[in-house]
Amino acid sequence: MEEQNITQAKAFIKKAIPSIQAKTAIVLGSGLGSFGETLQDSTLVSTVDIPHWPTSTVSGHQGKLVYGFLGKHPIFALQGRVHLYEGYSIQGVVFSVRVLHALGIQNLILTNAAGGLNPQFTPGDLMIITDHINLMYQNPLIGLENENLSNRFPDMSQAYDLEWIKIAENAAKDLQISVQQGVLAAGLGPSYETPAEIRMMQKVGGDAVCMSTVPEVIMGHSLGMRILGISCITNMAAGLSENRLSHEEVKETANKVQGKFIQLLTRIINQIHQ
Repeated sequence: MEEQNITQAKAFIKKAIPSIQAKTAIVLGSGLGSFGETLQDSTLVSTVDIPHWPTSTVSGHQGKLVYGFLGKHPIFALQGRVHLYEGYSIQGVVFSVRVLHALGIQNLILTNAAGGLNPQFTPGDLMIITDHINLMYQNPLIGLENENLSNRFPDMSQAYDLEWIKIAENAAKDLQISVQQGVLAAGLGPSYETPAEIRMMQKVGGDAVCMSTVPEVIMGHSLGMRILGISCITNMAAGLSENRLSHEEVKETANKVQGKFIQLLTRIINQIHQ
């Protein structure tokens, strides 16, 4: 049934966008959707119209799939994702990745808003993700067999493409944008973590924490996609500052850094396609 749903979603998108040439897609996290508006000659598809595509219920996730050009490079930009905490299954969360793969996407850039665990981070930092810790304790590969997976048992030691991490580093240096690198911890949400949970995440090696991204990385990697992840550190996690956590703060900080975020993504994409 899932394969049939993916086929129907793919057919709908191809009808709306007849000449798809893109090999790269970007998933834009909370408050970061404005990058999609920089694409030229764009076609916009509302995800609520795509058959079987889960509808985002979270403020800051617009629920739009944009196809357009960054310079001469055709790309997809997904403005908003869905999360496990919205009540969707793990397969619902990765449905977008599977459809994009069916449309020919080989390169996947995943972005998110995240809380800082590393005390050297400050809100507004951008962090290149080098690895992750799956504290959701769910895996989108469970139950799947021979569904276009390049590997049912993927080696996750280099899920985040090492060459692309270097490209992102160099792009930031060229633009004189200070970036961090670190390990992303992912929890279910929607409640923010307790100070005790934050201390635990720090002790196991986390530098930032979010409520998304990891399922998409696992699925994309298993499908043979090359993956780059970037977190926007929108707040310091519970117990690391005097501020009370809120989704409004997350969106506000993400909006403040969207200028350098767009600059960095643009430079990275141009470098990837050289």
